[in-house]
Amino acid sequence: MLLNEFDFQLPKELIAQYPSSNKEDIKMLVFESLKIIDSKFIEILDFLQEEDVLVFNDVLVIKAKFKARISRTDKEVEFNLDQEIPSIQADKRYWRVILKGAKKVKNNDRLLISDDFYADIIEKFEDGFFLLEFDKNNFENNVKKYGNVPLPPYIKRDNTSFEDEKYYQTIYARSGCAVAAPTAGLHFNESIFAKLENKNIKKAFITLNVGAGTFMPVRELNIKDHKMHEEHYLISEKDADIINNAKINKKRIIAVGTTALRALESSCDENGFIISKKSSTNIFIYPPYNIKSVDGILTNFHLPKSTLFMLICAFIGKDNAFRLYKHAIGESYRFFSYGDCSLLFRE
Repeated sequence: MLLNEFDFQLPKELIAQYPSSNKEDIKMLVFESLKIIDSKFIEILDFLQEEDVLVFNDVLVIKAKFKARISRTDKEVEFNLDQEIPSIQADKRYWRVILKGAKKVKNNDRLLISDDFYADIIEKFEDGFFLLEFDKNNFENNVKKYGNVPLPPYIKRDNTSFEDEKYYQTIYARSGCAVAAPTAGLHFNESIFAKLENKNIKKAFITLNVGAGTFMPVRELNIKDHKMHEEHYLISEKDADIINNAKINKKRIIAVGTTALRALESSCDENGFIISKKSSTNIFIYPPYNIKSVDGILTNFHLPKSTLFMLICAFIGKDNAFRLYKHAIGESYRFFSYGDCSLLFRE
């Protein structure tokens, strides 16, 4: 499997730079029974059946993007939190981070975020990530105070606003800590949730702490040599039972986003039944991987040559994925985190 096999031309003007405040305007491309259907997200219930189960990632996005000065040189760097590392020191917090301006720093450098908030560089990992040490005292409050909304690198604007704080968070976010949003869930509002309830569409929630590594490009020519980032997740016994009971009763399971799908695939048995667990995953899904846990997925449109597009190729077949994306580009669907969405069903 060569990286270039997953490439396609994407016009830059189709990369959504701002969120859509009106859910009525979001387009949804449906792939069902090998057919491509142009629809709108507001019509999602037309494609769902009673007692289908939607599986949501209820992770909470934190303000994970920071600017800092190196105390040794006074030069400025930027970093994004990725995943928290368990600590044996009660007064410290440790995070893996992606650091922009890595050549400027050395181990043991102190990064000054403000007069009362700083981090020390402990180690540079082989994969290019850094390990930072923070004081535990007031850590959460300082993150809220000095951090910025961690918008993806393909959103080309310097400023974030209240609109980003509002729209780069799902309405059901409540657990864990993510440094990137599970963006398929951004399309839901309370009105759509009420309609799901009225049609007896079941909901299950898992938590996967989406890391900044989700934006890291694949650099290996042979994709089998690519090493995926690791993310922590939790699936409760209650929610595993909701999913498994639906599977027993021949009802459909639909993952809301690739993060939910990755957690489910990382915790299912050979028959697709979900095992309740707290664990971590670095699962890499690409053709001809056989997805066992779900029947459908709601997801946004992804980057060419990305691991997420490879996942879509595994889910509906590579030829179908390219056909779908060609149609989406031709019909000017908006791509990536703030863009439109697709609802895909497996045969």
